Amino acid sequence: MLKFTDIKRRNPEKRDVLQRIKDFDEVYELLNDNETTRQASRCIGCGDPYCHNKCPLHNFIPSWLKQIANNDLELAFKLSNETSPFPEILGKICPHDVLCEGDCTLNDTHGAITIGAVETYVNEKAFENGYKPTFPKVSSIGKKVAIIGSGPAGLSAATFLIRNGVSVEMFERAGRAGGLLTFGIPGFKLDKSKVQRRIDWLVEAGMKLHLNCEIGKDKSFDELVHGYDAVFVGIGATKGKTAGLEGENASNVYLAMEFLTAIQKRNFGMKVENFIDVKDKNVVVIGGGDTAMDCVRTSVREGAKSVKCLYRRDENTMPGSKKEVVNAKEEGVEFVFNVSPTKIISSKGVATGVELIKTELDFSTSKRGNLINVAGSEYVENADVIIYALGFDQELPTFIKESGLELDKWNSIKTNENYQTSNPKIFSGGDAVRGADLAVTATADGRNAALKIVELLQ
Repeated sequence: MLKFTDIKRRNPEKRDVLQRIKDFDEVYELLNDNETTRQASRCIGCGDPYCHNKCPLHNFIPSWLKQIANNDLELAFKLSNETSPFPEILGKICPHDVLCEGDCTLNDTHGAITIGAVETYVNEKAFENGYKPTFPKVSSIGKKVAIIGSGPAGLSAATFLIRNGVSVEMFERAGRAGGLLTFGIPGFKLDKSKVQRRIDWLVEAGMKLHLNCEIGKDKSFDELVHGYDAVFVGIGATKGKTAGLEGENASNVYLAMEFLTAIQKRNFGMKVENFIDVKDKNVVVIGGGDTAMDCVRTSVREGAKSVKCLYRRDENTMPGSKKEVVNAKEEGVEFVFNVSPTKIISSKGVATGVELIKTELDFSTSKRGNLINVAGSEYVENADVIIYALGFDQELPTFIKESGLELDKWNSIKTNENYQTSNPKIFSGGDAVRGADLAVTATADGRNAALKIVELLQ
């Protein structure tokens, strides 16, 4: 440890850009054994580690960094999995630069520890060596919990419930489990076999998984509430936001998630209705977060003629992970900053472009900058396909509306400090409660809710 003065921060290698844009395989290579040990040895082992505090899961980061620096893979693996249900997944998709690595003590001087890459290595290397997560063989407290939704919150809740001897039955309306991890995040960021591996282990541990089962349609919500000791609702926030612009109802204006989901279903060999074909087309994506980066980088791989990302602020104030912007630029995406859409230009129901107005940022009263439109600066950006990546709202299913559960002003499910809803038998967490947020935050909610369920059931 403490070798940060001798060893420089090193990121994992990326596949050659001309090769990676031809497929949906993961971009980043796994660190090798020697480099992982070297990178972990840079950690200074802070007494009050900022990385641990900034992580929504409060992972024992310095502890497992120390163990892998000392070549104790087994203990590093156990520590990594103690607080996280799938660290090898979050090691790939978390925005580490704004979470653990962003708060690393070395970040401003010698470069942060490459926490995400080491976290992924620890687990993948452990799996290669035959290590697996451990679960009790049978339910030890004689209780059973129903989980609605198999995204990050649901899978996390299931993991920690089963670890604590609770029987779990999961209900997923899609044909595959994983939610956002399976259908929303492209394969070049997260190999889907890694998600399925964790799901398979939960099933092996006793979880009953019901696919193509929509609550309120294929099974009633009341049946779950009355038939189980508790219910966890992890349905996420899946309704894409629109801009309310004139012309946005044109046939070739799409929402980010319908685009990404259709591509992933195609890649799975599943039936896809209304597939969005961007091959040889000029694609414009409106938005500046990680979902926007997923859309532009997917469009490149789908053979788009040109891909532009339009964002109303500057590059420094983009909300997403900086490395995703770098990757997108490497792959040929053009960024147009400081422009805000005013209307969609269309003809006979088909969009032909976006009218934009240039913007400026006023930092006199705000650190992030107040947005100011530049009068008379309007112009048109031509496009064959327009994709909105503006975030997500709640899309409450009928069973929630009819359940009588208390909602907040944003239509999110209200919960207390124990993750209980207005019905104390029903728990919730993740985007269904918070609104659209990070996968790791939903994961933390699922874990914390599961522990509260165990505590209350006992």
